[in-house]
This record gives sequence, C-alpha cells and structure tokens, in this order.
Amino acid sequence: MAETMRAARFHADTKTNVVEDVPIPEPGPGEVLVKIAYCGICHSDLSLLDGIFPALVPVVTQGHESSGTIAKLGPGVEGWEIGDRVILAAGRPDMKCRSCRRGDIVNCLNIQLMAFAYDGAWAEYSVAQAVGLTKIPDNVSMEQAALLADAVSTPFGAVVRTGEVAVGEAVGVWGVGGIGTHIVQLARVVGASPILAFDINPAVRERALELGADYAFDSRDENLVQKVAEALGGRLLDVAFDSVGLKVTSEQALRCLDFGGRLIVVGMSGEEVSAGPSAALAFTRKQVIGHLGYKNADIETLAELVSRGRLDLSRSVSEIVPLEDVAKGIEKLRNQEGNPIRILVQP
Repeated sequence: MAETMRAARFHADTKTNVVEDVPIPEPGPGEVLVKIAYCGICHSDLSLLDGIFPALVPVVTQGHESSGTIAKLGPGVEGWEIGDRVILAAGRPDMKCRSCRRGDIVNCLNIQLMAFAYDGAWAEYSVAQAVGLTKIPDNVSMEQAALLADAVSTPFGAVVRTGEVAVGEAVGVWGVGGIGTHIVQLARVVGASPILAFDINPAVRERALELGADYAFDSRDENLVQKVAEALGGRLLDVAFDSVGLKVTSEQALRCLDFGGRLIVVGMSGEEVSAGPSAALAFTRKQVIGHLGYKNADIETLAELVSRGRLDLSRSVSEIVPLEDVAKGIEKLRNQEGNPIRILVQP
C-alpha cells in the first residue's frame, strides 16, 4: 500500500475544498481502514463551504455518506475481515458524556460528526470505528449502499423516530430533492396516506409522483392551504416535513397542518423561523420538532429493505463524479443542475 492518498479537504481559513495528497491514516484500537468506493455530496457539505455550519477544525476531509471495503483491521477488532463490504456511520460517540458513561452510546450528548469534527470519505481511504460499520448485503450495490449513511437514514429517522408517522396519516413533504424524495418513499413504506409533495420545480414534482407521492403542488400557489384541504376532504395534514429549512417553507408547512399536527424540520439554513402567536400555537396544539441524523441500527434496517426489494433506490444516484472533479459535483448540487437526488464521488 502506498503511503499517501488523494483527499478532498476543506480549509476553514479560505472556505475552499482542495483535492490534495495526504498520508493514508492508520486505524487505531477498535478501528478499521476502509477503501472508499463511493461517497455522496450532501447539502450539509455545501453548508460548511458556505459558512452556514461553523468549522470545527482548521482542515478536514469532507464527505459523510460512504461505502467501501475493509482494507486493514486495527488492534482488537473482531467480527470483521479484510475485504468485507461496509457502510460507514457518519458519527462517533465521544465516550465521555453522561450518556456514554452509562453505556448509552446511541444517545451520546456530544456526537462527533464525520467530515466536520473528523476526516470524512471524499478520499481514497477513511478510518472508521468498527462498532459503527454495517455490512452490505450481497445483492445491494456499493452505489446505493453509500446513500444509506445519511441521504436515506436521516429521512428514515425523521419519518419513523421523530415524526412517528402512523399508518393512514396524511403527510406533506416540502422540497423533494435528495432528502425529501426519500421522505416520500419511506412515508409510503410505513403506510402514510395520502402523501403530498410540495416543490417549485415541475420536473421534481412529477418525479415525486412517480416515486410514491399521491399529490404534488407548486409551493408558490397562493391558494395552497385550500388545495391541501380539498385533497384531504376538508382536513389538513397530520405530519409535515420541511426538507428545505427556509423560513418560507417551514411557515407554509405549519399553516398546512391540522389541529395537533406535527412539523418536522429536517432541512437546515441560517434563516429564522416563526411559529406565530403563542396563543394560536397553544390553541391548535401544533408541534414544531427539529430532526438530525439517525441511529446506526437504522442503516442495517434500510439495507435489509433495499435487499428485499421493499425500498427502491434505483433512481437515487443521479450522477457519479471522480474525486478529482468533486468541485464540479458540488456546483451541480448547488445549482440543482439536472435536479439531482444524490451525486456520488468515486475516489
């Protein structure tokens, strides 16, 4: 094995991403070295470049949605073998907080996020904790497996855990790009009905209908609340998901909720959102809940769903770009060129 590798590194002082040569990392106790096959480009990667997310370290390798094969085992690693196909979890427990000290590492209070607090996977190799790996079923492609580390697992966490969507509940999804598309699909898997998609792009709305939405509306429609009520027989939504995170999308979604409805904010921006007068919020008993991430066990659940044909991700990989062209992939996502669900980087 060579001593160096290519990696796309974020430099906090210039807010730029540079593909450069760096030493291949050595796995420590309980860690493995993974040869990366694919890694997604996520909007949170753009948020770091744009300064919406504060830099946690001066320089870091970006990319947190990855799949690959184990290339080297660190000391003390058992149950894994070199050559195993794996998905890397996008976070590490700090092992110091109150939850971790009690053995509840799943609910770590200071979770360290891959590609923000430590090096990610826009690189030829990446180090991962063995306890955070998920084995990829033989009939699941490495491309689709990479998506499970965030692009699909975060929507899964939003739908199943935070949103607690029940069979027959009416669900609305604002913004049906990378995250929203998978919220639509997963809401259908758990039995939500009907599912309404909201987007300003007609091509994206049409795609949402093809992938499981029952209705698709232009979110700029001035009569949107009325049209939602008409689609739902006079009532409004039980659960709304904002996968954009803008003031306009969150506040519009809140208006489309029925009494006791839940707004789950998944998308992130620097904009401030108002829930309106406290009296109205109390009277209508609406809830506004933020959502972030997933549990590592969710990745295995999703891999099983894909393996058994219960979840179709065949349209989720919009394009693959080589590592050296990661800047082109970033700009394509930023400009929504081709309405991508997910663009993957291949080292």
